[in-house]
Amino acid sequence: MKQIQFEYTDDAALRQELNRIDKWKINHRVSAMLFHVFADNLEADKIRHVCSLIEFALPEAYYVGCTTSGNVMDGRLNKAHITITCTIFDDPDSKVEVVQMPLTEQTEPLILGNIDKLLSERPWVKAIEMLVTIRGLSMTDFCGDLSKIKEDIKLFGGGAFSDNINEVASFVYSSGSDCSDHAVVFTLMGGENLSVYSEWVTGWRPLGRKLKITKADHALLQELDHKPAFDIYYKYLNIANDDDFFKHTLEFPFMYKHNGIDILRAPTACTPDGSLVMTADIEEGVETYMAYGDPWTILQQVNETGLRLAEFEPQSIFLYSCAARRAFWGDEGSNRETSPFQDIAPTSGFYTSGEFMRTGSMLNQHNVTLLVTAMREGPVTGNMHNFRIKDHSLDGQASLVNRLANFVHAATEELESTIAMLELSSITDGLTKLYNRSEIQHRITAANTKYSESPDKVPAPSLIMLDIDDFKKVNDTYGHHEGDVVIRKIADIMREECAKTADDISIGRWGGEEFMILIPSEDKETVNKLAENLRAAFKSENFEVSGNHTISVGVTTALAGEHVDAFCMRVDSALYEAKGAGKDCVVIK
Repeated sequence: MKQIQFEYTDDAALRQELNRIDKWKINHRVSAMLFHVFADNLEADKIRHVCSLIEFALPEAYYVGCTTSGNVMDGRLNKAHITITCTIFDDPDSKVEVVQMPLTEQTEPLILGNIDKLLSERPWVKAIEMLVTIRGLSMTDFCGDLSKIKEDIKLFGGGAFSDNINEVASFVYSSGSDCSDHAVVFTLMGGENLSVYSEWVTGWRPLGRKLKITKADHALLQELDHKPAFDIYYKYLNIANDDDFFKHTLEFPFMYKHNGIDILRAPTACTPDGSLVMTADIEEGVETYMAYGDPWTILQQVNETGLRLAEFEPQSIFLYSCAARRAFWGDEGSNRETSPFQDIAPTSGFYTSGEFMRTGSMLNQHNVTLLVTAMREGPVTGNMHNFRIKDHSLDGQASLVNRLANFVHAATEELESTIAMLELSSITDGLTKLYNRSEIQHRITAANTKYSESPDKVPAPSLIMLDIDDFKKVNDTYGHHEGDVVIRKIADIMREECAKTADDISIGRWGGEEFMILIPSEDKETVNKLAENLRAAFKSENFEVSGNHTISVGVTTALAGEHVDAFCMRVDSALYEAKGAGKDCVVIK
């Protein structure tokens, strides 16, 4: 495998480069030839012209490409508006094929079927590169569909962009197809001796407190912690909701778990009501952090990735790096994380609007990420190139930014822990660590309201109320310390027996030696059995000082349309019927 890179300056220079490749292949074995044409502008006519020159000079070759936010040649940001990389496959068994498909909300569901058909007819495919227009689309279903193709096929690629990152338009293009602002180009690669290796690098770390997504609608992130999502950027970073919002937020994406890995996701726009427009669906209830980039951490991860990549012994490396990383480093600084790969193998690529890589079976869309894909024909030879980031010491101290961010994060965690303890103490009983009366009453009211509003869809909640029989005698005879021992034991028994029954049961201390248990979703038979198990378990408990004790238990289930006060009064009435029936029994009402 051979990679040849050059800039487009004018037609004469391009023809000269293409003639040189044409002459070279006469004396060398070539099984397939693939050109990547990357343009950092939206001059569609010029792009078409360059591609036509390639097609005319080398009609047997394939070409693919997209508009970008910057191009990488020889591992470095290249200032030419159009760069061209020619990858020559020389193993006789290697194959390449290019397919371009329209990509809109209407055509997206058809893509998986088309790809499945292509792959069933081409069992040689080992890897698929994707160049895709993504602005204005949620890629969730797209990624989910492509995750269903054969797991042993590598999937990777990047989203088209433009030199103006606030510009929504972008193009992809390929052999036999025109420039399109709504399409995906698939490059199918394979062969018995072709090996492909991919890794991704972030270097971004969580900053500040954890945030909960409390309202979202597909790719629209509406609320964080019940406040407009935009507030997090305005309050902490003083970023305004203006034409430069996208540019200013790129370096501060959200970080959360998705398909088992940490994902960075940057908003592309902000609506007037403070909702954030994302490029993929985001679910309510997900916990996320704002993230920040630190040079020391980034280069440390790049170094670790490069060392593993060197062992693969690649012959060609492609980089798909988010435009946010170029903005973070600056034009010259961006080379610090990309140029070291050139020491391993010829390295080219582009700055993207999103990065795609399959991890396990799942195709994930990334933001603010550097995706490194390497290819090799033939086996590992043992002639591994050394990899080392030369212009930055990774052995010294972490950067000031890193240390300050660690301080902020640690202080935030301590504060969150303290707040959580205070919140817990405000709703729990100090002696038993069960919910206090206020909290269990709140939960009963919420469960009863939910059932009353949707009695056909929501199970009727049930209550178990119990009281320790003759408890006053325990305190009078053995003292309050022994009384506390008895109360803590009944609390332990309730926790143990309820845990055996269901995960969503709430237990509270109603007052003194009275306790209330809320069972939101179990059938009456299960609830009645739980009540009897509680009675029997407590009766069998032998206290070292005060001996055996019993409880009386009342049980009831909510009625449709019943007020919560009536619900509680009925279980209270059942409890006192148990008391009147001689105690140590269960009454169901």
